[in-house]
Amino acid sequence: MGKRGEEMQTAVLAILRDIKSPHSAYTLLDRLQETYPKIAPPTVYRALAALVERGQIHRLESLNAYVACQSEAHHQASVLSICEDCGIVEETFEPDIFSRLSAALRKSGFSAQRHIIEVNGICASCGPAQAAV
Repeated sequence: MGKRGEEMQTAVLAILRDIKSPHSAYTLLDRLQETYPKIAPPTVYRALAALVERGQIHRLESLNAYVACQSEAHHQASVLSICEDCGIVEETFEPDIFSRLSAALRKSGFSAQRHIIEVNGICASCGPAQAAV
């Protein structure tokens, strides 16, 4: 990868690490154009693809958006909790869920390459417990 590609990856990762809410590729493009006015969508998509491949970010399939990986050690087996109220994304790793899921899939002859489960709901900060405060 060239110097420009690495620079874009670093810039994209910095934006995603700055906040916990997901960003679409075009939202990232808008932010990057503040510093790199001539940047084009393919450049952003290449940076995103490289960061996903390296396990530094997750692509949220349900939102068509990206978020920084909070635990690079478990990138291929994550549970991503997405708050429908504030948009925050929390990452957890539950090895029992993934081993049981893999076992069930193997029974049907399917070989899982990666596990990412997205769960939509309300986070603790936005939930009913906060309404009582």
